[in-house]
Amino acid sequence: MNALFKPKLIAGNSNKPLAAAIARRISIHRGEPVELVDIRVERFNDQEIFVEVYENVRGEDMFIIQSTSNPANDNLMELMIMCDALRRSSAARITAVMPYFGYARQDRRSKARTPISAKLVANLLTVAGIERVLTMDLHAAQIQGFFDVPVDNLYAAPVFALDIAHHFPDLGAVTVVSPDVGGVARARELAERIDADLAIVDKRRAAPGEIASMTVIGDVRDRVCVIVDDICDTAGTLVKAADLLLGHGAREVHAYITHGVLSGPAIERVTGSQLKSLVVTDSIEPSAATRAAPNIRVVPIAPLFGQAILNISNGTSVSSLFNSGTLGPIYEAFYPAAA
Repeated sequence: MNALFKPKLIAGNSNKPLAAAIARRISIHRGEPVELVDIRVERFNDQEIFVEVYENVRGEDMFIIQSTSNPANDNLMELMIMCDALRRSSAARITAVMPYFGYARQDRRSKARTPISAKLVANLLTVAGIERVLTMDLHAAQIQGFFDVPVDNLYAAPVFALDIAHHFPDLGAVTVVSPDVGGVARARELAERIDADLAIVDKRRAAPGEIASMTVIGDVRDRVCVIVDDICDTAGTLVKAADLLLGHGAREVHAYITHGVLSGPAIERVTGSQLKSLVVTDSIEPSAATRAAPNIRVVPIAPLFGQAILNISNGTSVSSLFNSGTLGPIYEAFYPAAA
């Protein structure tokens, strides 16, 4: 299918700056302008969503860039309606580029008579006509199996490894910390990439949302601790983990989080905490308060997603982007020494 060698990008309202940045990155790689497809997404008075695509997309390889972040339901519905519009316009293939996959935390039945919403969302997207999904750091890896279409799950760890190597000259003093037992695999992967020690914060909950006790497994005395996790929502656990690590003798505490949901009191908690820095990606569009926070920094993922879209469109490997060495040249403008 010759059309698949030139991807066409279309964006919803969830994260337009990221969509524009991805288009710019693909333009640089291709050596020719790649613009977002002209589209109208609006709401009727009763908040029904209406979509109109102004360009011909017949036979095209379409990539819809849309995170299902807050407001999750509106953004999810936008994504499905855009997909339906493209499918009825005879697009050759439709890929959902979802840097942040909402509802991923509801990936299993935690108690009786509860839903598995992540599976429901997978069914909805597939029925709407999505033929492939490109996302990053799914909350649970098994969500890939909820889909009956290919799912490419990118990882922020290689980008974080480049960032840590750039900002922490003495990697020998760094200890990577998982904020709970469930995130050990993610923390171990990053620790292996930068050849650092690993520690774990063991968290016991008295009730949902209430932490009864936290203990540190591993030696963090006089270490530069880097907490790594996929989602930071209200930042309560993150701030308490930082206090705990410092109480156990850590020299300073930083955090690297893929998806900065940062809802409710999160920004205020982070800025008022002992965290030296919180690094998030722009998988969710950072708010003005997030960008203004003195100890919060945003790492761009447009280079990573731009290259992934090109690889999918050209039929080449996406897993090559799991390697920090492959990403070095792509992120040369941000981390010159890594190229």
